[in-house]
Amino acid sequence: MHNGDYMLLRQHLLHEQQLLQKHLAGALLHPREGASESGGKIQMVETKLYVGLNDADTKKQILETEEYLKQLKEICFTYHVPFSVGLEEGGYFHDNGEYVEEKTLVLTLIDAEQDTIQKIAKDLRTLFHQESVLLTEDVIRGSYVS
Repeated sequence: MHNGDYMLLRQHLLHEQQLLQKHLAGALLHPREGASESGGKIQMVETKLYVGLNDADTKKQILETEEYLKQLKEICFTYHVPFSVGLEEGGYFHDNGEYVEEKTLVLTLIDAEQDTIQKIAKDLRTLFHQESVLLTEDVIRGSYVS
């Protein structure tokens, strides 16, 4: 990660933390609605979007993995969200019982707005021609090392 990218990510997360802490004052909220600090740790929501690369109709990967990765990065840039992305390989069973192996991009977003997450998932589903995109959420605790 370039130093400018890191600084932008850190600035965004600090700004979000400040907004959430203001919102948290005096109220118990669902983790998505506010971050809390305890012992230098910050509570955040980590969302992962799992996007398969096999085409929904042909069940085969049509483009090179690098092209899908480029498109995913452009979507994140468009929505102005900091992100991480990884490549995984796995297999699953379709509703009809057919077993399929495929490469999957795993997009990780920290404390992103729910509306933005849904828009990104729908855009990726359409652009990558997928039946669905799997979303997972987990409450995490993190800290910045300066």
